[in-house]
Amino acid sequence: MAKRQWGMAMAAKIIINREVKKSKVREFLKLLEELRKRAISAKGYISGETLQASDDPYNLIVISTWDSVEEWGSWEKNPEREEIQLKIEKLMVRPTKVNIYTNI
Repeated sequence: MAKRQWGMAMAAKIIINREVKKSKVREFLKLLEELRKRAISAKGYISGETLQASDDPYNLIVISTWDSVEEWGSWEKNPEREEIQLKIEKLMVRPTKVNIYTNI
């Protein structure tokens, strides 16, 4: 588990930014739902939400919270997740961008 330098465990917030092709929104949302269903049962998953940009309905972010960066990393490398993510990438205008944040 990730630790602060003074020894306290850190939760991780994962910000995943995606821009979906206009013609692929329905297909994308189905894959995103499948990904969320599987993530819920993953070790360390706490919560998740999907947000849409108010000025661009095709620009979406997913914010998920994990017990630790390591547990997110395990889920990120999960073969089931990787398979769905490959399908998602085909529906994107640009590659998915993932940022990992921890509390300070």
